[in-house]
Amino acid sequence: MSDKKKGNSTKEMRALEVLLGLVELYIEQGKPVGSNTLREQGFEHLSSATIRNYFVDLERRGLLHQAHTSGGRTPTSEAFRLYASEALENHHPHTKELGELEFSASKQLLPFLQLGAERLSEISGYATFLSSVRFDQDFILDIKLVGIDEKRALCVMVTDFGQIYTEVLSLPTKISSFALKRIEGYIVWRIKGGEQPANLSQMELSFAGDFYSEIMVRYLVRYSNYSDEDVFRTGFSRLLTYPEFNDPLALATGLSLFENPAHMRLLLNDCVREGSIRFWIGKDLASYGAGGDMCTVLAIPYYIGTTAAGAIGLLGPSRMPYPELFGLMKDISTHLTNSLTKTLLKFKISFRQPRSTTPYLNDQTAQNLLEIKE
Repeated sequence: MSDKKKGNSTKEMRALEVLLGLVELYIEQGKPVGSNTLREQGFEHLSSATIRNYFVDLERRGLLHQAHTSGGRTPTSEAFRLYASEALENHHPHTKELGELEFSASKQLLPFLQLGAERLSEISGYATFLSSVRFDQDFILDIKLVGIDEKRALCVMVTDFGQIYTEVLSLPTKISSFALKRIEGYIVWRIKGGEQPANLSQMELSFAGDFYSEIMVRYLVRYSNYSDEDVFRTGFSRLLTYPEFNDPLALATGLSLFENPAHMRLLLNDCVREGSIRFWIGKDLASYGAGGDMCTVLAIPYYIGTTAAGAIGLLGPSRMPYPELFGLMKDISTHLTNSLTKTLLKFKISFRQPRSTTPYLNDQTAQNLLEIKE
């Protein structure tokens, strides 16, 4: 290599070193970084004048921004991408305890996944979201009926795996809260068995039978037709602690991704197909319908056995500690993978990926449908 090429290579390496150092300091302090400030933070081998020359060059290349002539520099989205790429190759191992994200004897699969999303949000301080496959061998475990008004009641279905579904039922006539409770008891009896409730009037008994059939048919249709992943979201309010989201418009723009389940699924599915941790910064999110130049999404897949079962992601400002977060997300993914794999093996539970073709209907589900007709 010629001396000139060696010199250019050394200059590029130093420019990258200065850029990464500035981004790291900006992430830590949240304010523009000047040459003297950077020099005092591990760059004593370079003069302030040399650092300023690098700043000018990096600004010309669209990696730094200077709001005022005499002010410090802030990183652009492209600078954050470079920093994130470096952090992905050299991320920090995660050291915080994940608490309850360990294998247990419970079949509460959905609450476990929701707990994983909540733990990621709690430890990271950002909003999180997670996609999941559909687990088979599930069934309705409990029913709650809540009156809304004279014409409607809310039906809450809780399944054996911890899934919660809601349906709004039309009431044929005004039903008191006491009657609704008796009807609820009848439906629970039809589901669980035991001693049949004997305190229903003939009219209540008729309504209860109709409600039971309606609820079960709706559940079976939902259970059998599975064309989109289930998505859980949490931690929205944690974004209020960051100055980037102090403005209501910035907050609404940054969270626009969460208001479109199709876009969330598309992003998480891209991560699953890639089979590795990914990040989207600023305008990278435009194709998913999300706005905000200073927003970032990180996502990583988790597995059941060797099959990618879904992905977990977090959303926050671009000014986030990427090395620590990459380590945290890999740890979360490992815990979800190990626990889900062990649980499904222990209880012999199968799972399905979404499909838009013929509805899934196993023998047990078909038997349940026949029982409704009796």
